[in-house]
Formats: sequence, C-alpha cells, structure tokens
Amino acid sequence: MAGRDLGMSAAGGDGRMDGPGMSAAGGGPHAGGPRTGAAGPERGADAPVRVGPAVFVRLKLRLVAGNLRGSTERLLGFVFTVIAALTVATLGFLGMSMLRFAPADIAADVVTVLFTVFLTGWVIVPLLAFGLDDTLDPSRLSLFPLRTGQLAAGMFAASVTGVWPIATLVVTAGAVAGLATGAGGVLLGAVAVLLQFALCIVTSRLVTTSLSGILRTRRGRDVLAVSVIFFILAAQLPNLLLNGGLAGDPAGMLREVASVLRWTPPGMAAHAITDGGAVAAGELAFLAVLVVVIGRLWIAALRRALVTTDASTEAASVRNSRGLLARVLPDGPLAAVATKELKYARRDPRGRVGWFAAIAVTGIMSFSLTRGDGSGPTGMAMAIAPACLGAVMIGLQTSNSFGIDGRSLWMNSMIYGTGRDWRADLAGRHLAVVTIAAPTLAVLAVVAAVLAGDLRWALPAALTAWGVLGVGLGVGAMTSVLLPYTVPERLNAFTGAAPGQGGVAFAASFGAMIGSSLLALPVALPVLLGLTWVSALALPYGLLISWGGRRIAGDLGFRRYPEILAATSQPN
Repeated sequence: MAGRDLGMSAAGGDGRMDGPGMSAAGGGPHAGGPRTGAAGPERGADAPVRVGPAVFVRLKLRLVAGNLRGSTERLLGFVFTVIAALTVATLGFLGMSMLRFAPADIAADVVTVLFTVFLTGWVIVPLLAFGLDDTLDPSRLSLFPLRTGQLAAGMFAASVTGVWPIATLVVTAGAVAGLATGAGGVLLGAVAVLLQFALCIVTSRLVTTSLSGILRTRRGRDVLAVSVIFFILAAQLPNLLLNGGLAGDPAGMLREVASVLRWTPPGMAAHAITDGGAVAAGELAFLAVLVVVIGRLWIAALRRALVTTDASTEAASVRNSRGLLARVLPDGPLAAVATKELKYARRDPRGRVGWFAAIAVTGIMSFSLTRGDGSGPTGMAMAIAPACLGAVMIGLQTSNSFGIDGRSLWMNSMIYGTGRDWRADLAGRHLAVVTIAAPTLAVLAVVAAVLAGDLRWALPAALTAWGVLGVGLGVGAMTSVLLPYTVPERLNAFTGAAPGQGGVAFAASFGAMIGSSLLALPVALPVLLGLTWVSALALPYGLLISWGGRRIAGDLGFRRYPEILAATSQPN
C-alpha cells in the first residue's frame, strides 16, 4: 500500500486529469480562453496565472467526488478502501510503537528494513499502476499553460492527497513513538519522517516520469505484464527461505540485512530517529539535500517528457498470419475465434499476464512444497497436486471470456443469432486455451513428478490435470455469462476490472475457483489418495463438464447478450 501513488484507483477515482476536469476544478486555464488565477477575480490577458498546489488538491478531490456520484458500487468500494486504509494506518502505527518494548538494536534494524520497503514500494508500485492512474502520465498535463515548476508542485501536492499516502505517513510516524527518546529525539524524528515521506514521493515521481514514454508503448506494457511474476516471486520468498532452511537465525538475518541498508537514505532516516544527536542532524541535512536534488531531477525529467514525441502513436507493421489452427480447422466461427484468442495470448499483455501468473504460481508452489533437506511431504500427491493447481489457475483465465473483447463484442450480434452460435464461440475460446494449456500442464506434471521423486507419476498427474482443466473451462463458461466485467484496455497489475467492477471480478474469480475445485473433487481426490486408475476417468469427466458448461452458457449468453455487452463495455 506504500506505493499506491496518488491513491486514485481503488480509493475512488480513475485519476483522469483532462482539460474539462481542470476547468471544472476552477484552476486550469485553457489556451485561448480567459486566464484566471487560482482564486480571485478575472485578470487581464497578459497577467500571470497563479496556479498553486491547492488547485491540484481541489481538482483531485473533485475528481474523486465526481467519480463516486451516481455509482453505488464505486461508493461502496471507496468506503471499503477508506476502512482498509484506516485499519492499516492504525495497526501499522501501533506495531511501530510496540518496537519501544523490543531491544534497541532490533527495533532500529526493523525500522531500517521497513523504511527501505516503503521507498521500494513507492518506486515500483506506481509503475505497475501506470495504465490505471492517468495522473502518473505527464503527457496528460502537457496542454496546460503552466510552467514545469507549477506542474511539479501541483503533482507533488496531489501525490500526498489520498487515503493510502496518508496511511503511509501515519505508519512511518509510528517509528517516532517506537524509537525516539527525549524532546530532541522526537523533534528530529518528526523531521526524519517527513523527509522519508518526501523522498518516497519525489523518487516515485522521478521514476514514473522518466519511464513514462516507454510505459505508454506496447513493449513497456509487456514489461509490466512480466513484472507481475517478480511480485509473485517476492511474495513467496519468505516461504522459500524457510523451506530451504536458510532462515534458521531470523535475528541474525535481520541484523545482516539492516547493516547493509544502514547507510542508504531510508537507513539514515531510521537511525536519525534512534540517534537523536549531532550525527542525526547531519544525516537529516544530507536527506534534505538529497530530496532537493531528486526533486530537481524530477522537474528536468518532467520538462523533457512534456516535449518528447509520444512513441505509442507511431505506426507499426502488422503481419498477416492465419495461424496453425486456422490451417487445420475448417473455415467458420470456431477457427476464427480460436485464432483470435491465440493472438490475444501472444500479442496482448492482458492475455499474457494471466498465463504468466498461472505458470509462476504453480512453479513456485512445486518448489516451495519440496524442502531442501528432504523433510517435506513426499509421495504421488506431490506430483499431482501442483499439476492440478496449474489447471485450476489456467481455468480461472476463462472466468471472464468476453471481457477482453470489450466494446467490440457488439459485432457478435451481427452473426450470432442462436444459442448454438454462442456455444461455438465458447468452444473456439476453449480450444485456444487447450492448445496452450495441454502441453504446458504436461511439462508441469513431468517437473512435479521429478521433484516428487518418481517420473512414473507424471502420467496420472497430467491426465488428472487435463481433467481438472476441462472442469475449469466449463465453470468459466458459466461465470463468463453470469458475471461478466470489463477488462481495462491498459494493463494494470493490481486490477483486472474497470473502476467500480472490482467486486464483480472478485466474485467471478472466487466463484470459478470454488466451483472448479468442488466439481474436480470426484476425480482429483481419489488420485491424490493413491487410486491412480481414476486418472483415466479424469479426462472424459473434464470433457463432459466443459461440454455441459458451454451448452448451458451458450443459451444463457444468447438471452443475456445486452447485459453482457453493457458489462464488458464500461469506461476504464
């Protein structure tokens, strides 16, 4: 949550700062129109425009309020976000304060590591939120007749306005209650907290502004898609360390990590709170200079970004390829839909990120369940469970099959006139998934069997996984027509739904996961318990469930087409 730059996404606004929005906020003069100050009567045509940071703050608040108006779902999401931020702020502040009861060296080491995590989060997370929050893109502000310094000051003020930035500041301030001693220590600690917070803001803005040109391109979005895997790996790192026996002395590991981070800017801020003396004053002076230098670099990067050609609008060559399935299958909707879905998986970052996440989660689980000292669980279940988990994760990618089509789904009404046509459409989508998933699950089964200790377990693992995949496809077809939602046009690592549809996306994914797991139990559970012959029934069982799901979903989709089109065409 430390890196939720501007707090504009789940906090209740899509963060779009365009010309009309600025005008409505009362602070953004338009070229060729009357120029007015931030607050005051109308001035002459040649009078300087006074637009201060308060204008950007008011604009942001009006954007948030306007985005919530008339939408109960967004209002509930905003209330949930506020409650979550208050909970995190309260628990984080109390947790920091409790460090006073820990040994001084351990408390200082903990704060050093946490301050570094906060800075890292503020640098990385806004990059992943680039496609969701338009205020992170300086090109959105390039047409405003404002100096670069005015834009930088306003963007800084907008950055600290929001529930998550405030929650971050509150948690950081808890370090003063946990470490500072005496009035001088509290005073220096307060300054250290503010400098740490300012360092997070300006560093985050410098990185996002410098990379904004790349992040607007397709290649940049591809990089963001792949970066999701690294977040999954980072989340599993503690588990991998514990299973590998590398964290036998947590206190010693914490001490070693903190000693490395001691002379980094976050480490200096943490120790300035602890020291509270002349050394602390020197460290704070260095941090203040560093914040100013990074701020100047940010202004220079912002000035350059405002006059740089947008590479995302340049023309690109397009290859005309029918694809393998189109050559094998007869011409018709089935081949056309399957070919389109394969192109989505190959070329669209939104199509690739789900596949990368599914494979990464399965691979990590396979390695994390196998202890390096051989004391972990063993047996055939350790070969079958990861493969089945991979099948469930891949099946979840079909829980919103129509969402990636977006507004273009209206073209289906031109050729789909019966429920059978919708069943053919779903069959083409499932065929594309199986084309990728079947060999992938076979490889996962082989790897899991090798890690489990017996290559012969790969065959029942693959058969069971293919059956579970069929179950997931059938359930995904049902959720696609019952709980459709819009997939944002620009990839974001933290949300796969348009603003206001996060609850629907969660219900669809959670429902698909629970439904797939329950329907897969009749074949998966006996195999996990040692009845390997049941794996021969898994594939026919999965084919039956997928056929039944498509048949029911095809008829429902034909009747609910207007609702599906409306749900998948929401603005984002």
